[in-house]
Amino acid sequence: MRYLIAGLFLALAMSLHGAPTSAHHGWSSYQTKAVTVEGPILALHYANPHAHIEIEHEGERWTVVLAPVSRMKARGLTEEMLAAGKTVQIVAYPSKSGEKEMRAERISVDGKTVELR
Repeated sequence: MRYLIAGLFLALAMSLHGAPTSAHHGWSSYQTKAVTVEGPILALHYANPHAHIEIEHEGERWTVVLAPVSRMKARGLTEEMLAAGKTVQIVAYPSKSGEKEMRAERISVDGKTVELR
């Protein structure tokens, strides 16, 4: 019981002090019309709840939200395939907020296309 209370207190304290967490905006915060973009990967965050990459597209840096790591691994999309410097083509839904963020539907890299949904 003591550990449960300590864990709850820690979680509350982290959320109140802006500890790094992965924001999940829900799919309704993205546009309903998909776009296709292509560009080099600048950075990779291969962790749950959703992996994401940063790419350069038309001179701008975009964050692309991918699928959970377990889903990507099951479909053959490994961390090595998403290394910085590789060029990817992505079909994705841009954020409605105007942020340079999009949710990926599918990604093509190294001649392989992976459905992420």
